[in-house]
Amino acid sequence: MQKIAPCLWFDGNAEEAARFYTAIFSNARIVTTMHYSDAGPGPKGNVLAITFEIEGQEFMALNGGPQFPFTPAISLFVHCQSQEEIDSFWAKLGDGGAPWQCGWIRDRFGVSWQIVPDVLPEMLRDPDAAKASRVMKAMMQMGKLDVAQLEAAYRAD
Repeated sequence: MQKIAPCLWFDGNAEEAARFYTAIFSNARIVTTMHYSDAGPGPKGNVLAITFEIEGQEFMALNGGPQFPFTPAISLFVHCQSQEEIDSFWAKLGDGGAPWQCGWIRDRFGVSWQIVPDVLPEMLRDPDAAKASRVMKAMMQMGKLDVAQLEAAYRAD
């Protein structure tokens, strides 16, 4: 068990969300499910919370109600090694959601994800400010990130 794990607040669809996420990632599983008891506050037998893991990271999905919707102030960052990985996660997480700028996508539950190639931070940290600037400008024009276009901007002179 991790010392710290994110708890995601859902409006009655925590189990659906956990099953959605664990179906997308190959190294993922549902760990435990807790149900409401006679003590409430939800109907006895309904899912209160579900714990799941993705790539070794533990999450709790809580059916807390409509009081606190998700915002992009918190996002889940997905490291991708290839364009194929980016394309796959973008399509699966975006199913029923909405794409945003710069590799961000909101899924059907309102959770924000960043689908990012591992090479991007390296290019953005390059000591050559002109290279880093070209990559940033290219990225700012994209929804789903395109590794070939980012690399072309990086190499352009």
